[in-house]
Amino acid sequence: MGKRTDFLYMSEQDMIDAGVNDAAKCVDVCEEVFKLLATGDYLMGGSNHNSHGLALVFPETTPFPNMPVAGPDRRFVAMPAYLGGRFDICGNKWYGSNAANREHGLPRSVLTLVLNDKETGEPLAFQSANLLSSARTGCIPGVACRYLARKNSKVLAVVGCGAVNHACVAGIMSQVPTIEKIVCYNLTFAHGQQFADWAAETFGVEAVCVKTCEEALAEADLVSVAASRKAPLVIEDEWVKPGTLMMLSGPMTAPDSLWENTTMVWDNTKLHEAYVADARASEDYHKGYAAQIGGPVYELIDQGKKEPLSEATDLGHIILGEKQGRTSDDERIIFIASGMAVFDLGWGYTLYQNALEKGIGQKLTLWDSPAQAE
Repeated sequence: MGKRTDFLYMSEQDMIDAGVNDAAKCVDVCEEVFKLLATGDYLMGGSNHNSHGLALVFPETTPFPNMPVAGPDRRFVAMPAYLGGRFDICGNKWYGSNAANREHGLPRSVLTLVLNDKETGEPLAFQSANLLSSARTGCIPGVACRYLARKNSKVLAVVGCGAVNHACVAGIMSQVPTIEKIVCYNLTFAHGQQFADWAAETFGVEAVCVKTCEEALAEADLVSVAASRKAPLVIEDEWVKPGTLMMLSGPMTAPDSLWENTTMVWDNTKLHEAYVADARASEDYHKGYAAQIGGPVYELIDQGKKEPLSEATDLGHIILGEKQGRTSDDERIIFIASGMAVFDLGWGYTLYQNALEKGIGQKLTLWDSPAQAE
C-alpha cells in the first residue's frame, strides 16, 4: 500500500481570505526573501540557478492550423524555484499571458503557483496566483522604501496607473506614513484620474492626476514606475530632483546622464547577470537588453560607465548591513526590480500556512495509493 497524497486547492477568494492583500505583512516576507537572496539560500532555473524562467513564445507564422502565433504579450513562462530559510519549499509559478485576454473578460496574465515538498515532489498546494504575484511585485518597492527612501518623504509620483502600480502604491504606503500627496501620470488621462480617485479614497491623502510625466515628477520624493510597454516611457534627467528614490517595476528610457549620475540598487545582481548572459547568447544582444528593465544600464556597464554587476549593490546586502544604502539626502537612487519566483514562493508559502491554520481552501486528493509505488 502506497502513501496517500493530498494537497490544498486555494481559489482566488481563498487567497483573499488567507491575507494575500495584507501589504504590510507581504513587505515583511519580501524582506526575508531578500536576505535569503543575499546569502544564496535559494535556487532558480537554469544551469546558473538564477534564470527568471523558461519562456514559450510563438512564431510570427506557422503552417499548422492550431498552433498559436505571436501577439502582444503572448507567451507562457515556467518559473521553478527553491527558497530556503524558514520556507524550505520548492515550487513553480506558471504564467500564461495574452493581451487579447481583455476581450474575453480575463486579465492579461493568468497565473498559478504550485508548492511542492522538496524531498518527494508531492504537491502541497495549488494556488490562484494573480493577486499573489501582484502583491509581491508591489511590496518589493515597499522593502526598498524601508532602506532607501529619504526620511520624511512627502510626495509619491505614480508613473503608469495599471494593476502593478496599484499593488506598488499599497506596498509603499504601508511603509512611508509621511506621504501627504500622490501625483499620478498615465498615458490615458481618464485611467490616471481613476487611479488618483482610488488612491485618495484608499489612503486618505491628496491625490491628483496630471497630464505630463514632467509634472508628476516635479515634487516627487518617491517615484514608482510601472508603465505599459505600448509606448516608450521617456524620463529626462532634469525632471528627477536631488534625493529622489525611483523604483522601477517596469521599463523606462532616459538619457545616459540620468543613469550615470544616479546610484543604482538592484533586486538581485545574479539575476541580472543571467539576463545579460542570455542576451549575449543571442544573435542580437542589444535586442535582449531592450527586453529588460535594466537594459539601459547593461549597455552602460558594457561601455565602462557603470560598475559591473559583480561589484554592484543589491538590496539584500544592504538589508544585511554588508553594503551601503543611502548616503545623503541629496543622493538620487534608482532601484531596479525584475521579479523572481522566489518571492511568489515566500508569500505563497506564508498564505498556505495561514490557510492551514484557519481551515481555508479545499483539500484534494492526488491519489489514495499511487499506482506506480514500488
